[in-house]
Amino acid sequence: MVVTDTDRAAVTAQLGRAPRGLLAVVARCPSGHPAAVTTNPTLPDGTPFPTLYYLTCPKLCSLVSTLEAGGVMRGMTERLAVDPDLAAAYRRAHLAYLADRDAIAPLGTDFSAGGMPDRVKCLHALLAHALAAGPGVNPFGDETLALVRQWWPAGDCSAQS
Repeated sequence: MVVTDTDRAAVTAQLGRAPRGLLAVVARCPSGHPAAVTTNPTLPDGTPFPTLYYLTCPKLCSLVSTLEAGGVMRGMTERLAVDPDLAAAYRRAHLAYLADRDAIAPLGTDFSAGGMPDRVKCLHALLAHALAAGPGVNPFGDETLALVRQWWPAGDCSAQS
């Protein structure tokens, strides 16, 4: 996986700091700048860093933060308890996440991200996973994308942040 200097500079500007362990841009905004990235499961000093996918686009992060503040995660978590098919799909997303991470650097842990597989804790991580993996892998990442799609611009969203 190659990260260009342009991508690294864009992610640095988006985060307001240099990214740690940046491996790849896995999704781009309609305007072409990074929307989500993959990071190394270990920091340069060897410390485990289990969150593999990160949302970086400021506009997209803001939209997802609005969903979180509105309580969307609570409703999603409640649905896990009453919908066995959804719970099974979410568990498969968790396992897919672990497989992706372990293919890069096995950490020997079953911690993934976003609260998987038992609750919904971070829509940012779930959406980043969905953007990286594609539709049909992470049900709550897919739902989050559907919820923000009407506001995620078709043009240069970096100019609208």
